[in-house]
Amino acid sequence: QMQVVESGGGLVQPGGSLRLSCAASGFTLDDYAIGWFRQAPGKEREGVACISSVGGANSADSVKDRFTISRDSAKITVYLQMNNLKPEDSAVYYCARGADKPCYRGVASWGKGTLVTVSS
Repeated sequence: QMQVVESGGGLVQPGGSLRLSCAASGFTLDDYAIGWFRQAPGKEREGVACISSVGGANSADSVKDRFTISRDSAKITVYLQMNNLKPEDSAVYYCARGADKPCYRGVASWGKGTLVTVSS
């Protein structure tokens, strides 16, 4: 069974950092792209970053200078390093297995999410 499980969320002060992890099972990172999405209360889910099966990384303009997506193929884990966090980054962050090797080809499955709260 192919699935992804997020971890690493929590409460952090503005300007702080967090690293989210997305552990994959049932497939390898060479098979599918992995994306990070987030959804704040009352807002639509939005894409944050994506890494393709060959390691090509993309991120949304709103986080491009602060968030970095990376992967460890041996651990079958994708990370989202989030620096200089702002209150508007507060959301439930979801990891998703892409439907294909490149990014932006749709989502095949979602994790359950991890909550990030940025507040003083």
